[in-house]
Amino acid sequence: MPRVLRSGLVPRGFARCGLLSWRRAAGILQIAHPFDEETISDSVVVDGLVSLVEAGVLSGQEDFESAAVGIIRTSAATSADAWSAFYDNSIRELRCGASAFAPVHRRARSLATGSSILEVGSCFGFFALACAMDGYDVSACDISPGAVSLLACASRRLGVPVDVVVGDATALPYDDDSVDTVSLIHLLEHLDAHGVEAALSEALRVARRRVVVAVPFEEEPSPHFGHRLRLTEKDLHSWANSVAHSGAEVFVDHGGWLVLTPSDPPVR
Repeated sequence: MPRVLRSGLVPRGFARCGLLSWRRAAGILQIAHPFDEETISDSVVVDGLVSLVEAGVLSGQEDFESAAVGIIRTSAATSADAWSAFYDNSIRELRCGASAFAPVHRRARSLATGSSILEVGSCFGFFALACAMDGYDVSACDISPGAVSLLACASRRLGVPVDVVVGDATALPYDDDSVDTVSLIHLLEHLDAHGVEAALSEALRVARRRVVVAVPFEEEPSPHFGHRLRLTEKDLHSWANSVAHSGAEVFVDHGGWLVLTPSDPPVR
């Protein structure tokens, strides 16, 4: 696993690579970063680590995620302060448009209908928190207990209610027709074909009004993000044809979108 340290300057013996610097010592990758509580955010962590991937320094999802956590935790004197700053800065960047991922969140919120939202595959839960801040009744689930714990902590600290649980997208722990909108944002590219169909079927089971799917369009799936599928609009149409629903829309906006209407929506 990479070892991470914080340094305002490039340490002796390290090579600069984008926002980060690195060296190998005794076969172990060491990464130095300049981020503190004022500057740490999801976008700078991802941008920094992607530079290392593109330079051939870092490879594999496990090392990428380990390095990301190491950078975040070492950005402040305590782990709690570091995660608080990471959440605060990341949410602010997403809401003001400074993050490259902000247009995806903005489009997803515009597609939500009704008063309740379930984010499936919530990861850190930035979208879930933003929706709660906007007044939605929000639930979130992720397969990672660590991510769920971080989101629950952030929700309590910020005073923004999000009902968060550990859950698998292919077997959601929610009742039929229990929320208005179910979102799957940059999740399905992590699954195989069978998993995609199961996740869509589960989302349609739980959603009363709408299922919102967003995926990246990449020349090659990004292994450091755990992406398994190279997707196009054709795949989104194929997914729509693989599950039962009463309407589907496919369009492109910073990646691909599939919006599904569950069969027999309730009369309002």
